[in-house]
Amino acid sequence: MTPLPDRFCPTDGTRVPSASLAWCCPACRGPLDLDFAPTPAPLKSLAGRVNSLWRYAECLPLATPSVSLGEGRTPLVELTDSISAKLDYLMPTLSFKDRGAVLLAELALRLGPRGVVADSSGNAGTAIAAYCARAALPCTVYVPFGTSAKKLEQIDVHGARLRIVEGDREAAAAAAREAADEEGVFYASHVYNPYFLHGTKTYVHELWEDLGGRLPDVLVVPVGNGTLLLGAALAVAELHSAGLIDRRPALYAVQSAAVAPLAHAWAEGADDLVGSTPMAPTLAEGIAIPRPPRARQILRAVRDSGGRFLTVTEDQLRHAQRDLASRGLFVEATGVACWAAVREGALGGRSAVVPLCGAGLKSGVAGADGASW
Repeated sequence: MTPLPDRFCPTDGTRVPSASLAWCCPACRGPLDLDFAPTPAPLKSLAGRVNSLWRYAECLPLATPSVSLGEGRTPLVELTDSISAKLDYLMPTLSFKDRGAVLLAELALRLGPRGVVADSSGNAGTAIAAYCARAALPCTVYVPFGTSAKKLEQIDVHGARLRIVEGDREAAAAAAREAADEEGVFYASHVYNPYFLHGTKTYVHELWEDLGGRLPDVLVVPVGNGTLLLGAALAVAELHSAGLIDRRPALYAVQSAAVAPLAHAWAEGADDLVGSTPMAPTLAEGIAIPRPPRARQILRAVRDSGGRFLTVTEDQLRHAQRDLASRGLFVEATGVACWAAVREGALGGRSAVVPLCGAGLKSGVAGADGASW
Protein backbone atom coordinates (compact mmCIF):
# COMPACT_ATOMS: atom_id res chain seq x y z
CA MET A 1 0.00 0.00 0.00
CA THR A 2 1.32 3.48 -0.90
CA PRO A 3 2.60 5.33 2.19
CA LEU A 4 0.43 8.20 3.40
CA PRO A 5 1.87 11.71 2.99
CA ASP A 6 2.62 13.77 6.07
CA ARG A 7 0.58 16.82 7.05
CA PHE A 8 1.94 20.22 7.95
CA CYS A 9 0.74 23.55 9.31
CA PRO A 10 0.66 26.26 6.62
CA THR A 11 1.06 28.93 9.31
CA ASP A 12 4.14 27.79 11.22
CA GLY A 13 5.41 24.75 9.32
CA THR A 14 4.88 22.24 12.14
CA ARG A 15 4.75 18.72 10.70
CA VAL A 16 2.37 15.96 11.77
CA PRO A 17 3.20 12.30 11.00
CA SER A 18 0.92 10.56 8.53
CA ALA A 19 -0.29 7.93 11.00
CA SER A 20 -1.16 10.42 13.75
CA LEU A 21 -4.76 11.04 14.78
CA ALA A 22 -3.90 14.68 15.58
CA TRP A 23 -6.51 16.82 13.85
CA CYS A 24 -4.83 20.22 14.05
CA CYS A 25 -1.42 21.85 14.40
CA PRO A 26 -0.11 20.98 17.88
CA ALA A 27 1.54 24.42 18.10
CA CYS A 28 -1.14 26.87 16.93
CA ARG A 29 -4.27 24.63 16.72
CA GLY A 30 -4.79 25.69 13.13
CA PRO A 31 -5.87 23.52 10.18
CA LEU A 32 -3.36 21.31 8.36
CA ASP A 33 -2.29 20.93 4.75
CA LEU A 34 -0.95 17.85 2.98
CA ASP A 35 2.65 17.40 1.80
CA PHE A 36 1.50 16.14 -1.57
CA ALA A 37 2.17 17.55 -5.04
CA PRO A 38 0.81 15.14 -7.66
CA THR A 39 0.98 15.27 -11.44
CA PRO A 40 -2.37 14.72 -13.20
CA ALA A 41 -2.67 12.22 -16.00
CA PRO A 42 -3.12 13.61 -19.54
CA LEU A 43 -6.63 13.64 -20.95
CA LYS A 44 -6.21 10.74 -23.35
CA SER A 45 -5.09 8.37 -20.59
CA LEU A 46 -8.41 8.75 -18.70
CA ALA A 47 -10.44 6.80 -21.26
CA GLY A 48 -11.80 3.55 -19.93
CA ARG A 49 -11.11 4.27 -16.28
CA VAL A 50 -13.57 3.75 -13.42
CA ASN A 51 -16.53 6.13 -13.73
CA SER A 52 -16.07 7.89 -10.38
CA LEU A 53 -13.74 10.49 -8.90
CA TRP A 54 -11.21 7.68 -8.34
CA ARG A 55 -10.39 7.85 -12.06
CA TYR A 56 -7.99 10.68 -11.07
CA ALA A 57 -5.86 8.26 -9.04
CA GLU A 58 -2.59 10.07 -9.70
CA CYS A 59 -3.96 13.17 -7.96
CA LEU A 60 -5.40 11.48 -4.87
CA PRO A 61 -3.42 10.85 -1.67
CA LEU A 62 -5.17 7.49 -1.21
CA ALA A 63 -5.42 4.72 -3.78
CA THR A 64 -7.53 1.59 -4.32
CA PRO A 65 -10.55 2.63 -2.23
CA SER A 66 -12.67 0.16 -0.31
CA VAL A 67 -15.51 2.50 0.73
CA SER A 68 -16.50 4.13 -2.56
CA LEU A 69 -20.19 4.57 -3.39
CA GLY A 70 -19.49 5.61 -6.97
CA GLU A 71 -19.22 9.30 -6.08
CA GLY A 72 -18.24 11.90 -8.65
CA ARG A 73 -18.65 12.28 -12.43
CA THR A 74 -21.69 14.54 -12.06
CA PRO A 75 -23.14 16.08 -15.25
CA LEU A 76 -22.91 19.56 -16.71
CA VAL A 77 -26.13 21.28 -17.82
CA GLU A 78 -26.27 24.53 -19.77
CA LEU A 79 -28.10 27.40 -18.09
CA THR A 80 -27.23 30.19 -20.54
CA ASP A 81 -24.99 30.51 -23.59
CA SER A 82 -22.02 31.15 -21.30
CA ILE A 83 -22.93 29.59 -17.93
CA SER A 84 -23.29 25.90 -17.14
CA ALA A 85 -24.22 24.18 -13.90
CA LYS A 86 -22.47 21.12 -12.51
CA LEU A 87 -25.07 18.98 -10.78
CA ASP A 88 -23.10 17.97 -7.72
CA TYR A 89 -26.30 17.24 -5.83
CA LEU A 90 -26.49 14.02 -7.87
CA MET A 91 -24.22 12.24 -5.40
CA PRO A 92 -24.95 9.24 -3.16
CA THR A 93 -25.90 11.52 -0.23
CA LEU A 94 -27.22 14.33 -2.46
CA SER A 95 -24.43 16.87 -1.92
CA PHE A 96 -20.91 17.67 -3.10
CA LYS A 97 -19.57 16.81 0.36
CA ASP A 98 -19.30 13.17 -0.74
CA ARG A 99 -16.15 14.12 -2.64
CA GLY A 100 -14.26 14.81 0.56
CA ALA A 101 -16.14 12.48 2.89
CA VAL A 102 -15.09 9.37 0.99
CA LEU A 103 -11.41 10.26 1.47
CA LEU A 104 -11.91 10.94 5.19
CA ALA A 105 -13.67 7.59 5.69
CA GLU A 106 -11.00 5.79 3.69
CA LEU A 107 -8.27 7.44 5.75
CA ALA A 108 -10.02 6.61 9.02
CA LEU A 109 -10.38 3.00 7.96
CA ARG A 110 -6.62 2.79 7.42
CA LEU A 111 -5.73 4.52 10.69
CA GLY A 112 -8.07 2.30 12.73
CA PRO A 113 -9.53 4.65 15.37
CA ARG A 114 -12.01 3.50 18.01
CA GLY A 115 -14.51 6.03 16.64
CA VAL A 116 -15.11 8.92 14.25
CA VAL A 117 -16.57 12.32 15.10
CA ALA A 118 -17.68 15.11 12.79
CA ASP A 119 -19.52 18.42 12.99
CA SER A 120 -21.76 19.90 10.35
CA SER A 121 -24.71 22.09 9.52
CA GLY A 122 -26.09 19.05 7.72
CA ASN A 123 -24.57 18.00 4.40
CA ALA A 124 -21.06 17.16 5.58
CA GLY A 125 -22.57 15.24 8.47
CA THR A 126 -24.80 13.17 6.22
CA ALA A 127 -21.86 12.40 3.94
CA ILE A 128 -19.55 11.39 6.79
CA ALA A 129 -22.31 9.25 8.31
CA ALA A 130 -22.94 7.45 5.03
CA TYR A 131 -19.29 6.69 4.28
CA CYS A 132 -18.60 5.62 7.85
CA ALA A 133 -21.56 3.26 7.52
CA ARG A 134 -19.98 1.92 4.33
CA ALA A 135 -16.69 1.44 6.18
CA ALA A 136 -18.39 -0.04 9.30
CA LEU A 137 -16.86 2.71 11.45
CA PRO A 138 -18.72 4.00 14.54
CA CYS A 139 -19.55 7.66 13.97
CA THR A 140 -20.92 10.58 15.98
CA VAL A 141 -22.08 13.77 14.26
CA TYR A 142 -22.53 17.09 16.09
CA VAL A 143 -25.00 19.52 14.51
CA PRO A 144 -26.34 22.91 15.62
CA PHE A 145 -29.87 23.35 16.87
CA GLY A 146 -32.17 24.23 13.96
CA THR A 147 -30.51 21.98 11.37
CA SER A 148 -32.95 20.81 8.69
CA ALA A 149 -35.07 17.88 9.86
CA LYS A 150 -34.44 16.01 6.61
CA LYS A 151 -30.68 16.25 7.11
CA LEU A 152 -31.02 15.01 10.69
CA GLU A 153 -33.07 12.09 9.45
CA GLN A 154 -30.45 11.25 6.85
CA ILE A 155 -27.62 11.26 9.41
CA ASP A 156 -29.66 9.08 11.77
CA VAL A 157 -30.71 6.53 9.20
CA HIS A 158 -27.07 5.82 8.33
CA GLY A 159 -26.55 4.70 11.91
CA ALA A 160 -24.50 7.62 13.19
CA ARG A 161 -25.06 8.89 16.71
CA LEU A 162 -26.60 12.33 16.43
CA ARG A 163 -25.68 15.07 18.89
CA ILE A 164 -27.77 18.25 18.57
CA VAL A 165 -25.91 21.15 20.18
CA GLU A 166 -27.70 24.11 21.68
CA GLY A 167 -26.27 27.08 19.83
CA ASP A 168 -24.96 27.87 16.36
CA ARG A 169 -22.61 26.19 13.92
CA GLU A 170 -19.57 27.30 15.92
CA ALA A 171 -20.96 25.67 19.06
CA ALA A 172 -21.37 22.36 17.23
CA ALA A 173 -17.77 22.58 16.00
CA ALA A 174 -16.48 23.29 19.50
CA ALA A 175 -18.30 20.26 20.88
CA ALA A 176 -16.89 18.01 18.17
CA ARG A 177 -13.34 19.28 18.70
CA GLU A 178 -13.58 18.56 22.41
CA ALA A 179 -14.58 14.98 21.59
CA ALA A 180 -11.83 14.78 18.94
CA ASP A 181 -9.18 15.48 21.58
CA GLU A 182 -9.97 12.17 23.28
CA GLU A 183 -7.53 9.32 22.68
CA GLY A 184 -8.22 7.05 19.71
CA VAL A 185 -10.75 9.37 18.03
CA PHE A 186 -10.54 10.37 14.37
CA TYR A 187 -11.92 13.84 13.68
CA ALA A 188 -13.48 13.70 10.21
CA SER A 189 -13.32 17.46 9.85
CA HIS A 190 -14.09 18.84 6.42
CA VAL A 191 -12.35 22.04 7.56
CA TYR A 192 -9.21 20.94 9.40
CA ASN A 193 -8.36 17.71 7.58
CA PRO A 194 -6.63 18.37 4.22
CA TYR A 195 -7.73 15.03 2.77
CA PHE A 196 -11.18 16.56 2.37
CA LEU A 197 -9.77 19.29 0.11
CA HIS A 198 -8.04 16.69 -2.03
CA GLY A 199 -11.45 15.09 -2.50
CA THR A 200 -13.27 18.29 -3.41
CA LYS A 201 -10.61 19.17 -5.99
CA THR A 202 -11.95 16.38 -8.20
CA TYR A 203 -14.82 18.75 -9.00
CA VAL A 204 -12.40 20.74 -11.18
CA HIS A 205 -10.63 17.70 -12.60
CA GLU A 206 -14.02 16.52 -13.84
CA LEU A 207 -14.78 19.92 -15.38
CA TRP A 208 -11.43 19.90 -17.14
CA GLU A 209 -12.06 16.44 -18.55
CA ASP A 210 -15.67 17.08 -19.59
CA LEU A 211 -14.74 20.37 -21.27
CA GLY A 212 -12.14 18.62 -23.37
CA GLY A 213 -9.03 19.69 -21.51
CA ARG A 214 -9.93 23.26 -20.70
CA LEU A 215 -11.61 25.25 -17.94
CA PRO A 216 -14.08 28.17 -18.15
CA ASP A 217 -13.04 31.77 -17.62
CA VAL A 218 -14.60 31.80 -14.15
CA LEU A 219 -15.28 29.20 -11.48
CA VAL A 220 -18.08 30.46 -9.24
CA VAL A 221 -18.01 28.76 -5.84
CA PRO A 222 -20.08 29.11 -2.63
CA VAL A 223 -17.88 29.80 0.39
CA GLY A 224 -18.52 29.16 4.07
CA ASN A 225 -15.52 27.17 5.29
CA GLY A 226 -14.15 27.28 1.76
CA THR A 227 -13.57 23.58 1.17
CA LEU A 228 -14.80 23.54 -2.43
CA LEU A 229 -12.95 26.75 -3.31
CA LEU A 230 -9.66 25.57 -1.81
CA GLY A 231 -10.06 22.20 -3.50
CA ALA A 232 -10.66 24.01 -6.79
CA ALA A 233 -7.51 26.06 -6.26
CA LEU A 234 -5.52 22.87 -5.67
CA ALA A 235 -6.80 21.29 -8.88
CA VAL A 236 -6.15 24.40 -10.96
CA ALA A 237 -2.58 24.55 -9.64
CA GLU A 238 -2.03 20.86 -10.43
CA LEU A 239 -3.37 21.14 -13.97
CA HIS A 240 -1.42 24.33 -14.66
CA SER A 241 1.86 23.00 -13.25
CA ALA A 242 1.52 19.90 -15.42
CA GLY A 243 0.98 22.05 -18.53
CA LEU A 244 -2.53 20.67 -19.01
CA ILE A 245 -4.12 24.16 -18.98
CA ASP A 246 -2.44 27.32 -20.24
CA ARG A 247 -4.36 29.77 -18.06
CA ARG A 248 -5.97 29.74 -14.66
CA PRO A 249 -9.66 30.64 -14.28
CA ALA A 250 -10.72 33.36 -11.87
CA LEU A 251 -12.29 32.14 -8.63
CA TYR A 252 -15.49 34.00 -7.71
CA ALA A 253 -16.46 33.31 -4.10
CA VAL A 254 -20.11 33.69 -3.08
CA GLN A 255 -21.38 34.34 0.44
CA SER A 256 -24.76 35.08 1.95
CA ALA A 257 -25.03 38.80 2.65
CA ALA A 258 -26.38 37.87 6.09
CA VAL A 259 -23.14 36.14 7.14
CA ALA A 260 -20.26 37.32 4.98
CA PRO A 261 -17.02 37.61 6.98
CA LEU A 262 -14.79 36.83 4.02
CA ALA A 263 -16.55 39.23 1.65
CA HIS A 264 -16.18 41.91 4.32
CA ALA A 265 -12.46 41.22 4.70
CA TRP A 266 -12.10 41.30 0.92
CA ALA A 267 -13.82 44.68 0.72
CA GLU A 268 -11.40 45.96 3.35
CA GLY A 269 -8.40 44.69 1.40
CA ALA A 270 -7.43 42.51 4.35
CA ASP A 271 -5.43 39.27 4.36
CA ASP A 272 -7.49 37.80 7.21
CA LEU A 273 -10.84 38.28 8.93
CA VAL A 274 -11.62 41.78 10.15
CA GLY A 275 -13.52 42.23 13.41
CA SER A 276 -16.29 39.79 14.28
CA THR A 277 -19.29 38.66 12.28
CA PRO A 278 -22.44 37.81 14.23
CA MET A 279 -24.43 34.76 13.25
CA ALA A 280 -27.67 35.74 11.52
CA PRO A 281 -30.58 33.79 10.02
CA THR A 282 -30.10 32.94 6.36
CA LEU A 283 -31.57 30.46 3.90
CA ALA A 284 -27.99 29.58 2.92
CA GLU A 285 -27.32 27.76 6.21
CA GLY A 286 -24.52 25.68 4.72
CA ILE A 287 -22.27 28.70 4.14
CA ALA A 288 -23.18 30.69 7.26
CA ILE A 289 -19.77 30.45 8.92
CA PRO A 290 -18.81 33.55 10.96
CA ARG A 291 -15.16 32.54 11.56
CA PRO A 292 -13.81 30.14 8.90
CA PRO A 293 -10.49 28.67 10.13
CA ARG A 294 -8.94 28.76 6.65
CA ALA A 295 -9.84 32.41 6.03
CA ARG A 296 -6.31 33.49 5.08
CA GLN A 297 -5.97 30.67 2.57
CA ILE A 298 -9.37 31.43 1.02
CA LEU A 299 -8.65 35.14 0.61
CA ARG A 300 -5.24 34.42 -0.87
CA ALA A 301 -6.61 31.85 -3.33
CA VAL A 302 -9.26 34.27 -4.64
CA ARG A 303 -6.73 37.12 -4.88
CA ASP A 304 -4.10 35.00 -6.66
CA SER A 305 -6.68 33.85 -9.21
CA GLY A 306 -7.76 37.37 -10.14
CA GLY A 307 -11.21 36.65 -8.73
CA ARG A 308 -13.51 38.43 -6.34
CA PHE A 309 -16.23 38.00 -3.72
CA LEU A 310 -19.96 38.34 -4.34
CA THR A 311 -22.81 38.34 -1.83
CA VAL A 312 -26.45 37.39 -2.26
CA THR A 313 -29.58 38.47 -0.38
CA GLU A 314 -32.36 36.25 0.92
CA ASP A 315 -34.64 37.43 -1.88
CA GLN A 316 -32.00 36.55 -4.46
CA LEU A 317 -31.71 33.07 -2.98
CA ARG A 318 -35.48 32.53 -3.06
CA HIS A 319 -35.78 33.75 -6.64
CA ALA A 320 -32.81 31.68 -7.82
CA GLN A 321 -34.21 28.54 -6.23
CA ARG A 322 -37.52 29.00 -8.02
CA ASP A 323 -35.78 29.88 -11.27
CA LEU A 324 -33.73 26.69 -11.21
CA ALA A 325 -36.80 24.67 -10.28
CA SER A 326 -38.59 26.11 -13.31
CA ARG A 327 -35.72 24.71 -15.38
CA GLY A 328 -36.11 21.24 -13.84
CA LEU A 329 -33.41 21.56 -11.16
CA PHE A 330 -34.57 21.36 -7.53
CA VAL A 331 -31.69 22.60 -5.39
CA GLU A 332 -31.50 23.59 -1.72
CA ALA A 333 -31.11 27.27 -0.87
CA THR A 334 -27.39 27.08 -0.07
CA GLY A 335 -26.81 25.28 -3.34
CA VAL A 336 -28.39 28.02 -5.45
CA ALA A 337 -26.18 30.80 -4.06
CA CYS A 338 -23.81 30.86 -7.02
CA TRP A 339 -26.61 31.01 -9.57
CA ALA A 340 -28.24 33.76 -7.50
CA ALA A 341 -24.99 35.74 -7.69
CA VAL A 342 -24.43 35.56 -11.45
CA ARG A 343 -27.74 34.94 -13.18
CA GLU A 344 -28.40 38.64 -13.82
CA GLY A 345 -25.17 39.38 -15.65
CA ALA A 346 -22.43 39.76 -13.03
CA LEU A 347 -19.96 37.91 -15.26
CA GLY A 348 -20.26 40.14 -18.30
CA GLY A 349 -20.62 37.27 -20.74
CA ARG A 350 -17.52 35.35 -19.66
CA SER A 351 -17.81 31.57 -19.59
CA ALA A 352 -18.43 30.09 -16.16
CA VAL A 353 -19.58 27.03 -14.27
CA VAL A 354 -21.65 27.16 -11.08
CA PRO A 355 -21.97 24.17 -8.74
CA LEU A 356 -25.40 23.06 -7.58
CA CYS A 357 -24.19 21.55 -4.34
CA GLY A 358 -27.19 20.10 -2.50
CA ALA A 359 -30.57 18.62 -3.41
CA GLY A 360 -33.74 20.57 -2.70
CA LEU A 361 -35.23 17.54 -0.97
CA LYS A 362 -32.82 18.14 1.92
CA SER A 363 -34.46 21.38 3.05
CA GLY A 364 -37.53 22.08 0.91
CA VAL A 365 -38.59 25.21 -0.95
CA ALA A 366 -38.12 28.57 0.74
CA GLY A 367 -41.37 30.50 0.98
CA ALA A 368 -41.73 34.28 0.89
CA ASP A 369 -41.25 34.49 4.66
CA GLY A 370 -38.19 32.23 4.65
CA ALA A 371 -40.09 29.15 5.80
CA SER A 372 -40.43 25.96 3.80
CA TRP A 373 -43.62 25.23 1.88
